[in-house]
Amino acid sequence: MAQGSRQVQTQAQQQIQTLSPQQILVVKLLELPTVELEERIHSEILDNPALEEGKEMPDNEDDNTEYAENEDENTESNEDFSLGDYSNEDDIPDYKLQEHNRSKEGVAEEIPFSDAVSFYEILKDQLQMQELTPEQRDIAEYLIGSLDDDGLLRKNMESIMDELAIYRGIYTTEEELNKILEIIQDFDPAGIGARSLQECLLLQIQRKADSPLKQIELDIIGKCCDEFTRKNKERIIQKLGITEEQYNEAVSDLTKLNPRPGSSLGEAMGKNMQQIIPDFIVETYEDDTITLSLNNRNVPELRLSRQFTELLDEHTRNKDNQSKASKDALMFLKQKVDAAQGFINAVKQRQHTLLTTMQAIIDIQRLFFLEGDESLLKPMILKDVAERAGLDISTISRVSNSKYVQTNYGIYSLKFFFSDGYTTEDGEELSVREIKRILKECVDTEDKEKPYTDDELAETLKTKGYPIARRTVAKYRQQLNIPVARLRR
Repeated sequence: MAQGSRQVQTQAQQQIQTLSPQQILVVKLLELPTVELEERIHSEILDNPALEEGKEMPDNEDDNTEYAENEDENTESNEDFSLGDYSNEDDIPDYKLQEHNRSKEGVAEEIPFSDAVSFYEILKDQLQMQELTPEQRDIAEYLIGSLDDDGLLRKNMESIMDELAIYRGIYTTEEELNKILEIIQDFDPAGIGARSLQECLLLQIQRKADSPLKQIELDIIGKCCDEFTRKNKERIIQKLGITEEQYNEAVSDLTKLNPRPGSSLGEAMGKNMQQIIPDFIVETYEDDTITLSLNNRNVPELRLSRQFTELLDEHTRNKDNQSKASKDALMFLKQKVDAAQGFINAVKQRQHTLLTTMQAIIDIQRLFFLEGDESLLKPMILKDVAERAGLDISTISRVSNSKYVQTNYGIYSLKFFFSDGYTTEDGEELSVREIKRILKECVDTEDKEKPYTDDELAETLKTKGYPIARRTVAKYRQQLNIPVARLRR
């Protein structure tokens, strides 16, 4: 029987999320820390004559818009400080006087802070030396910004592709992402941009001069990585057909590799007391009042140029019977004024989003901001903040990336406040950060002649009120880079 073939045409509906130019501008401004925002604003003022510094009339808002609990905004002038309900100045609470003094000074102090994530800027400097298209450079910067503090890339490529499409308007392929990631992996220090510990070690080995020892190390990490992490000497020797001497020499060399290249670079470069300019200022007073403000000390207020708006009004009124030159002038004026107004709106939306996000973090971590005790930090993930703030998770991620907050207890990266939670069988939620701290204390104080096994650590933690399974102990121990018991002797 003759067989035939037929073609069937089907229709599939696909929904693609696209952002308007204004939304893209808001997203880009949201990602910028305060210092970079200042530079971006000054650049925009230079590029657009319809935009200028100065207060919008009749807007009387202060530079540092404050969120406060149980406290009105201070609308008094810098010259006079009303006693209000207080009979004399001695009765005024200290925090009121401090707030008045700050308003007179008008400048937030720059506090030296050792930045342990300085490798981001170092990588961007190396990126400038690469010959890339503008789109490739944008992708590379996004990849660098997606690295963890240890310098590894733990996001999967599919997620990065989606984020680039939604927030940068860049539609790329996994092949192109891998190609650009390989460029970053050639940066210093060796191991940067690796997607796993195994790849991190292999990248470092590959930079060594060719030798028989190098090949053995590549085989150990490439073919026997699990056995290597478990120190299964006999299995590795048997599997690779090498001698014990070759194994010992290779392992001695491998233990010198750095599993966290980003952190090591931060430690080496960040001890110079770099100036960190906080994006937020959170202050706690004796009556448990917490105030939040944006650190806008050097961020100029923006307004439309009166000259441009008047010219636009004039051309608009006389647009009938205009010459081509006049119409072109009208189009130019309108484009510049629209762009300036869009930029002003984007800056305002950025400020509102930042304050809303930080306020949600304060609400969740209120006990920490009152006491400054790290053990009081609650388990908190991006979703928790997003739900409280009424914002998208990706928006919270952008706000928390490379932003800092100044508190009564020091300056912290916003990432500091995020940690996973562990729920016990009784339904009690415990902070993973706190569990790791107790675990490290147990290891630090153990008998080095007879270190705790994971089972013994689990039992010790249980007696301290942290009932977690042995396999969970092993996972947290590995995340803390604490070796197994037999290697801690």
